[in-house]
Amino acid sequence: MDIPPGFSLDPIRSGAINYPGRTACCDTTTLECWTYADLDGDVSAAAAHLAEEGVRAGDRVAVLAPNSVYLVILQHALMRLGAIFVPLNWRLSLPELAGLLADCSPALLYTHSSHGSGGNAGTSGSILTTETAPPPGRCRHLDWTQTFVDALQNARKSPLEPITPRAVSADAAATILYTSGTSGRPKGVVLTRRNMAATGLNFSALGAVDGASLLLCDAPMFHVIGLVVAVWAPLASGAAFVVSPRFDPAATNDRLASGVTHYFCVPQMADALARAPNFRPEGWTRLRALFTGGAPNPPARVRGWLGRGVLMADGYGTTETGTALGMPPLSPAAVAAKAGSVGRQPPLARVEILDELGSPVGVGEAGEVAVAGPSVSPGYWGGVAEDGRARLLSLDGSGATATALVDGEGGYPWYRTGDVGRRDEDGFVYIMDRRKDVFISGGENVYPAEVEAALATHPKVAEVAVIGVPDARWGEVGRAYIVLAQQEEGQAGNGASQHPDETAASAHLVEHCRSLIGGYKIPKQFRFVHGLPRTGSGKVMKHVLKAEAASETDRGP
Repeated sequence: MDIPPGFSLDPIRSGAINYPGRTACCDTTTLECWTYADLDGDVSAAAAHLAEEGVRAGDRVAVLAPNSVYLVILQHALMRLGAIFVPLNWRLSLPELAGLLADCSPALLYTHSSHGSGGNAGTSGSILTTETAPPPGRCRHLDWTQTFVDALQNARKSPLEPITPRAVSADAAATILYTSGTSGRPKGVVLTRRNMAATGLNFSALGAVDGASLLLCDAPMFHVIGLVVAVWAPLASGAAFVVSPRFDPAATNDRLASGVTHYFCVPQMADALARAPNFRPEGWTRLRALFTGGAPNPPARVRGWLGRGVLMADGYGTTETGTALGMPPLSPAAVAAKAGSVGRQPPLARVEILDELGSPVGVGEAGEVAVAGPSVSPGYWGGVAEDGRARLLSLDGSGATATALVDGEGGYPWYRTGDVGRRDEDGFVYIMDRRKDVFISGGENVYPAEVEAALATHPKVAEVAVIGVPDARWGEVGRAYIVLAQQEEGQAGNGASQHPDETAASAHLVEHCRSLIGGYKIPKQFRFVHGLPRTGSGKVMKHVLKAEAASETDRGP
């Protein structure tokens, strides 16, 4: 189980050799398009430019900028130098960004003018003057547009002397992606060229990507969906991709009607498409499927999209694993029959459901999802070792130097994801919940994702998150945070509550759940809110909800 022999781990160079005149990508901001030959030329020019800027093998180069093809060019240019690409989440605050910079200690930091001198919109100040940032002398701060994009465009007119790509191991650190921090402080996941190529090949196989495909990327490129899945899959297949600076429901609807074949988004983005005034899925004539992942996707939502004539193919992966499971774009009837599943394993991943002792469980039994294969990260960023190479920390979160945790498949160690799942008799996997989110009520395990799926079938529920909270009688009970669907125009409230009678609304939702799930699973508490705390990739930050609940417990009645 490995990358096929002869597959190039520099897919842009390979594309320039094999199909130089084929369109590789387009950028909706600059309105530029690149053939594979053009893209390879720009990557070579960028590598020469970065070398002139003093970037050397092993250096980290961080960037705070909206999505663009130029981010792809930067990543691949750095790989040719043996340096490491670190895209930063522009939704974070200055102190949060400064913490990431202190962790990765970049040699260069590029920031786009739309983010000021760093940080989310409207934030003033500089990352490099925040106390936790690396000393300015060790990190040069440059303007993204002027010193990279404009410099690269000028280099097309006056080319620099090309450099010979450095011979770098396929297993050397190439990119650091910081996790979305659903359970606390983000961790820097190290990805190698082998990891990213394997993820590209895995999604291509599951999603039937070929040379005629066109993928749309408007998921943030500081996350694995935007940077790796939506880019490396088309590059691995000689296909094309379009990069949009950000997700805009109306613009995305128009693009889906303009020849896009594959679109990967989180479920909340799909819901936003349906709410946009120009939502007309009958015009998405080339779209093979809406590929979703990154957050729970209840069966009712999948069947709802099928009812609109759109195939919704759910998948599963983490920053650490890349694409690990996926629903193939089967017939609508086949997808409906497996609604709620995240699909099957791809060719370059092995997925097992393990018990507490690490042994595989039987068909239909619950256990922890474990993944092995070339797409799995070698570890978290832990600084630079004495020999100058990256020091990697174990994916088990212990802080120890990375080693093989458990004997895996084909020489690769198993990564235990912390997610609870089960596999059916046809090999389709269902994610039940995060192991740490499961709570025990009256001696019975309750999986919040199952409860959320039941509540989500109610037409008035737009978003829902369920956590376990202490209870004197049952040990723990469920608390549901509910975002109601938009009321009729002009009737939506603007206070803390979305409903004129929360007691009646809670009772109504309890009754709704009675025919769907066992009584012990039905939440005993309901909170009606205007929104749920989410990460940049759309995941609900349940640790924020749990902290809120804990503070209420600490205060007492």
